[in-house]
Amino acid sequence: MKRHLLSAADLSRDDAELVLRTAEELRSLADRPIKKLPALRGRTVVNLFFEDSTRTRISFEAAAKRLSADVINFAAKGSSLSKGESLKDTALTLEAMGADAIVVRHAASGAPHRLATAGWTGSSVINAGDGTHEHPTQALLDAFTMWRHLGALDGRRVAIVGDVLHSRVARSNALLLRTLGAEVTLVAPPTLLPVGVDGWNVETSYDVDSVLPKADVVMMLRVQGERMNASYFPTVREYSRRYGLDARRMAQLQDHTIVMHPGPMVRGMEITADVADSSRSVIVEQVTNGVAVRMAVLYLLLGGSEPAGTTERDAA
Repeated sequence: MKRHLLSAADLSRDDAELVLRTAEELRSLADRPIKKLPALRGRTVVNLFFEDSTRTRISFEAAAKRLSADVINFAAKGSSLSKGESLKDTALTLEAMGADAIVVRHAASGAPHRLATAGWTGSSVINAGDGTHEHPTQALLDAFTMWRHLGALDGRRVAIVGDVLHSRVARSNALLLRTLGAEVTLVAPPTLLPVGVDGWNVETSYDVDSVLPKADVVMMLRVQGERMNASYFPTVREYSRRYGLDARRMAQLQDHTIVMHPGPMVRGMEITADVADSSRSVIVEQVTNGVAVRMAVLYLLLGGSEPAGTTERDAA
């Protein structure tokens, strides 16, 4: 793998499969009484979060600690950043502290790329979500979850439904799943599909009921009201009726089809409670898999010692 993980587009098929295989080895830790390996002992991982995200930050923190790394959580609120300190000065401070990896979440698209390429730090930079751009480790954990349930993703049909326009998860998944051989269909109202989606090498549809019966995976997206500065659909009720996943729509799915959601869910809007809690749903499993995948990413980027159970090739 390269030194940074900024975009799902950075990953070749070999890179992505290496992460998945490594995550499979590391996931067994979750079932052990002592959930730790010494692979990154002495390394320092900084979680640099300019945006609130409890789920992603805790996932990265758990991943780093299970590999025995030291973790520094750096939240923008209440820090010098809220007093006007620049990203450059923050990066130089972290460099002086000896950070080996910086996990960045930022409201501005491209901020992690700027941090990685401006020469301010020698640390590995991992994009934990930037604006409406990308969220590559979410795409990796989603692909890992699909892979564990369905095997190889070549030819598998994945329907990503909802607020594609504001979703960095949708962008990263579209890129990574195509790399892994899956066929992706984005389903949304016309107002919630981004300009330029024709260049994403995916199918698009406005009709969820025509897509669901053929799908192997249905991934529902949260409607990101906090990023909306206009009315993208008439009412919540209308959106739920046209694009929500309920028991009636779930009955259209094939027997093996799994239901996913990157979280946090708005129950009753994009997905009903009975669907979210059904045996088809792998939403809770995605959280467990997220820790394993982020362990794999940190391990591979920082070149840790070989974890128990990996082959020499996996550890390379």
